[in-house]
Amino acid sequence: MNAADRRMGGPLAHILEEHMRVETTDHAPTPDREQRAAVLREIEQRVLWLAVRMVHEVNRTDAGGIKVGGHQASSASMVTLMTTLWFCHLGRNDKVAIKPHASPVYHAIKYLTGELDRSYLTRLRGMGGLQAYPSRTKDPDVADYSTGSVGLGAVAPLFGAAASRYIDHHFDRVGKGRFIATVGDAELDEGNVWEAVIDPVTAGLGDVMLIIDLNRQSLDRVVPGIAAWRIQQFFANAGWHVAEAKYGRRLQAAFARPGGDALRAHIDAMPNEAYQALLSRRDVDLRKAFLDGADPAVARNLRDVDDDDLGALLGDLGGHDQEMLLDAFRACDRAEDQPSVVFAYTIKGWGLPMAGDPLNHSALLSDAQIDELRTRVGLTEGTEWERFDESSAAGELCADVGRRLNNVAPPPRPSVPAPPSVARRRTTSGTSTQEAFGKTMSALADVPEVGERIVTASPDVSISTNLGAWINKVGVFSPQQAVDYGGADRLLRWQPGPNGRHIELGISEMNLFLLLGQLGLTHEHHDELLLPVGTVYDPFVLRGLDALIYSVYSGARFIFAGTPSGVTLAPEGGAHQSTITPSVGLELPGLTAVEPAYAQEVDWLLCDGLRDLGGPDGESLYLRLSTRPVDQTPFWEAHDRIGADLLREQVLAGAYTIRDVSADDDRPGVIMLATGAVLPEALAAADVLDAEDVAVQVINLTSADRVYRDWQRGLRDGAAAATNPGRPHHLRRLTAHADARGRRPIVSVHDGASHTLAWAGAALGVPQIPLGVDRFGESGTIDELRTLTATDAGTIINAALLAHELVPPGSSTASRQS
Repeated sequence: MNAADRRMGGPLAHILEEHMRVETTDHAPTPDREQRAAVLREIEQRVLWLAVRMVHEVNRTDAGGIKVGGHQASSASMVTLMTTLWFCHLGRNDKVAIKPHASPVYHAIKYLTGELDRSYLTRLRGMGGLQAYPSRTKDPDVADYSTGSVGLGAVAPLFGAAASRYIDHHFDRVGKGRFIATVGDAELDEGNVWEAVIDPVTAGLGDVMLIIDLNRQSLDRVVPGIAAWRIQQFFANAGWHVAEAKYGRRLQAAFARPGGDALRAHIDAMPNEAYQALLSRRDVDLRKAFLDGADPAVARNLRDVDDDDLGALLGDLGGHDQEMLLDAFRACDRAEDQPSVVFAYTIKGWGLPMAGDPLNHSALLSDAQIDELRTRVGLTEGTEWERFDESSAAGELCADVGRRLNNVAPPPRPSVPAPPSVARRRTTSGTSTQEAFGKTMSALADVPEVGERIVTASPDVSISTNLGAWINKVGVFSPQQAVDYGGADRLLRWQPGPNGRHIELGISEMNLFLLLGQLGLTHEHHDELLLPVGTVYDPFVLRGLDALIYSVYSGARFIFAGTPSGVTLAPEGGAHQSTITPSVGLELPGLTAVEPAYAQEVDWLLCDGLRDLGGPDGESLYLRLSTRPVDQTPFWEAHDRIGADLLREQVLAGAYTIRDVSADDDRPGVIMLATGAVLPEALAAADVLDAEDVAVQVINLTSADRVYRDWQRGLRDGAAAATNPGRPHHLRRLTAHADARGRRPIVSVHDGASHTLAWAGAALGVPQIPLGVDRFGESGTIDELRTLTATDAGTIINAALLAHELVPPGSSTASRQS
């Protein structure tokens, strides 16, 4: 897209844009130019007022004795930046992430441009109102990025641009926009920012602009020694274009006078704490404090500046100068082959009595200060919430911006024509779920209308997670064709090019989940549905957990496989063993966790997960997989007993009976729940117990998540509570005949923390003994580690015998549940 495509429309907007094109070194402003600039200043001041007033209003309500907050100072530092962006720079297709603490500024702009209803202005941080931080799933006016999680929203547009670049090389579309993030300088402390900046996947994205609100303050303090030049060098060394808006035009004019070099050097050399202290001073000693230790030339330079005006001069920073900001933004547009960063120096609390105060982060204006600000911006209590008059210059500009930039709801997601199965192979040989995943992915590459929309990603573990066959078919994505220096005779053909459908990241799980999140929003952002599938070592899901939660919260839909998992990876040792990831999958909203044990289950669950990426109620999917080869015979025996259609239905529902007990079996017995890689131990224990005259029903939990939700859904609906004879939940339906005599306690076993399945006893109203991995592992064989973690067949047998003793003789299901 060229500059003409991006710039604002409408007569007044065009005049204002031409005004903002004037270089800062031009001659003194003409009256017409001043008049045009005054329109922008009027809008800027109204945005400041509304943002501050929104926070003030919500803090007047009782929130149950706890603070409400709202960040008036953090919002104020962003007012000029965001006014300049929206009213002078943004185009229709641009995507913007808002600094979390500046959400009131964003909502004020959206209100003035007509998108947000007035009623929301008094419902900040309230139920059904505006969220504390921008949320694309819960706010009525946020469509691009959620930014509440510090550091993640800051780089989400970077991965959004990477997703856009992928689409450019695989689909025809019109209207490519830019990707912009407004970021607080304290967010640069987050390590994930630098992981994103240096990843090869984000290199060369010339449509990215990161705007740093450099107010030199964090939550609790003025940040000492922030050394912006050093951070700028970090970006430059990573291949970024670096721009700066440091000093406003008034200060630059002072620098141009005799002694100006000394003045600039004096300010540059000031510690952040000293500079901020000056900005917050309102007494007549400001000049004396500022000149302390300065070259005499500085005093001579400022001789003609009134004491009353000195504070305003020293606070004349580039982040509050619209022309300087626009110059920096346009310079970034010209850097077409590099992502760009703008360091915009601002004052936290700009335009407010708290400006520059080191403790202003959570400070709130008093009623008297609000009254004074209202008067200053020319409003009354009767007009304080009003938009500009539509016939005014400011009203005209706001309406024009609203027509061009306000959000339009995307169409519903298209359904995904994924088949029920693609890789069904009846075999009884030992196969791992990770191997089955690789074969299923390879088969999906050949499915019309599905394979072409699947894009895979991995943080440098694609081969060890069995994506090799897929990559050989579809290739590795790169914007430019690259040479495969490995040779044509390799088993893996790794030749990056524009047609590839696998994206290989550096070793950063944070980047993986941020990329999957943006690939999972391409329908909403770019009108093209992608089906993202990622792979990651299961223990390192926790490394990327913050980004995973962020992406799911943002409404993205994607699939990822965590593999290998548990302690069954055995010799690889405790550092690579994962025990608590099943709980993450079970507890995270918007994500369905599955843990298959057999190859055909993987095929069914993955195909169903792809279908779930479309449609109105779909969710992301987490497959927890294993490298342990498992005999497939028990699955196919259950297949022949249950039937293919019903078995698939039960696998997708989350559980099926893999070893049954007849309804007339009146022996003492237990219900055994097992999931994933521990099925062999569970079945072996069941065989021994059966020989000892104990009846055992073994249920394979393919998704504890879905079974748990079904139970909870019934409780909430009042239809499947333990004492309610209505529709039974899935687990009760499976165990109804085995539990009919009231002698079926539960033993659960899992290649993960024992508490993950510990709810099942409550679901059936029976005693339960949960077994699992509740200690850190170490290297060893599978059998050794099963014994070490008490998940071996012998321990399961003993637990079953103990569980049976917990049921009083002669008790019934009904009496236990009453």
